[in-house]
Amino acid sequence: MTDFDKLAELLFPEIDKTPEYYENLYPQRNLSEGARVTRLAPSPTGFLHLGNLFTAMVSYRTAKCSNGIFYVRVEDTDQKRRVEGAVEVMLEGLKTYGVIPDEGVMPDGSQKGSYGPYIQSQRKEIYQAYAKQLVKEGLAYPCFCSAEEIEAIRESQENEDIKGYWGKYAKCRSLSYDEIKSKIDSGAPYTLRLRSNGDINKKIVFDDMIKGKIEMSENVIDVVLLKADGIPTYHFAHVIDDHLMRTTHVTRGDEWIASVPLHIQLFKALGFKPVKYAHIAPIMKEDNGGKRKLSKRKDPEAAVTFYKQEGYPSQSVNEYMMTVMNSNFEDWRRANKTAPLSDFPFNFKKMSASGALFDLAKLNDISKNVISLMSANEVFDSVYAWAEEFSPSLKALFDNDKQYAISILNIDRDVPKPRKDIAKWSEVSDYFSYMFDETFEPCFDLPDVISKELASDTLEEYIKIVDTTDDKELWFSKIKDMCQKLGCTPNVKDYKKNPELYRGHVGTLSTIIRIALTGRTNTPDLHCITSLLGEKAVNERLKNAIEFYKKP
Repeated sequence: MTDFDKLAELLFPEIDKTPEYYENLYPQRNLSEGARVTRLAPSPTGFLHLGNLFTAMVSYRTAKCSNGIFYVRVEDTDQKRRVEGAVEVMLEGLKTYGVIPDEGVMPDGSQKGSYGPYIQSQRKEIYQAYAKQLVKEGLAYPCFCSAEEIEAIRESQENEDIKGYWGKYAKCRSLSYDEIKSKIDSGAPYTLRLRSNGDINKKIVFDDMIKGKIEMSENVIDVVLLKADGIPTYHFAHVIDDHLMRTTHVTRGDEWIASVPLHIQLFKALGFKPVKYAHIAPIMKEDNGGKRKLSKRKDPEAAVTFYKQEGYPSQSVNEYMMTVMNSNFEDWRRANKTAPLSDFPFNFKKMSASGALFDLAKLNDISKNVISLMSANEVFDSVYAWAEEFSPSLKALFDNDKQYAISILNIDRDVPKPRKDIAKWSEVSDYFSYMFDETFEPCFDLPDVISKELASDTLEEYIKIVDTTDDKELWFSKIKDMCQKLGCTPNVKDYKKNPELYRGHVGTLSTIIRIALTGRTNTPDLHCITSLLGEKAVNERLKNAIEFYKKP
């Protein structure tokens, strides 16, 4: 038995399973050629923000577009920073946007699949089996240096380009078996480090799925693989997990690019085929004429809860995020107006290498279009569900008369060109406030071209003939018939040709009526509003308006 074999048994006497055991336990997946296996690997230290959602969507779409597998693995090796319930909240948030794992940790906290456990703190023996193998091969060794000694090493490296535990600074690298055994027997704490074979003068080249070919120096640092408590570092654990779970593509933020030389080195040291990496640039935001990263601290829209609270439909967020993810999505959508999002052929190569720009105004435009294509019943169900959580007053109005609410939401909806006024459910209450006596706020302000006298005259004539049961054709014909008596023309073209001959045109009268009934100059179809308000409300509002305009 070599010293390395003896050292492995000394360090890991309880570990009796070999890497071969785990290779057989987690065989290659039986998937079609080209199928990609991707993952989301959250730590239970925070909640869902836009960057998490974006990365998760990229991983999810990559798997789905290739008939592959998307799974969730919880990376909880740093127990000190654990936030109880954080993962479940994150996964529930992702579920809202259709990002549901095929296997791994599920939104309800259960685990599903044959490659688990999918929680790193439950995989300690697996990591130690591979660590033991590295020790046997002379590729890992125990380090007894204290935090103070490590800091002293760093301070001594003032003139070095590379700072850390490496080369001549790696004090424990050359300890003999007997020296190591003596320290362990005395109870000295230790970590397990990689014995790096990197060369400071050599480079590695790898192809990033988004950024293309990248060249970097080899890793020479003897990084920690297992901490003093036997728990692995992120670097060591993720390499083993991605291999055993048969991951093919890893999507993560581009702050991890600096770690790629180490990660590829670890894959090779363990005898694994490296995964393909796709490093995503952070989502950017325009600010004072420049660009900066979307900030969890500064920008409310960075939190995914923002979109729920504001009432953006998940379909709207998904559509918008796809425009951020792939530069060709909008062209595809124009050519495939009704196709499900799942039909879009997502491609890493169409992602921005430098960071896509987040644009809330564009999200609003997309959401208006999405909502305009929904049925009134779909809108009602969605608004009601939102109001249950965020607007008790709107819920109460809807509870009074569900069918009335649906009819309101259907105004200008079931037509060839539906209106695109509503971007989010939080706008519904104000947008239709004039349809409820409880929320109607009269406003009798007239455009500059309309006098109070014409408004008063118009409403006095209209109140005589209005009938809320009239069909649209009869209703409008009555307004046109009022024109001559009021000194107006039913023909807008005639008015534009000779405005000095008329007090206004048929559109002027409609505007006066609209203001009286809604307090606004711009609303959906006025005939529908009149019909739904009913005789009592219409007459009362007309009388109030006439009284206002007649005041000196």
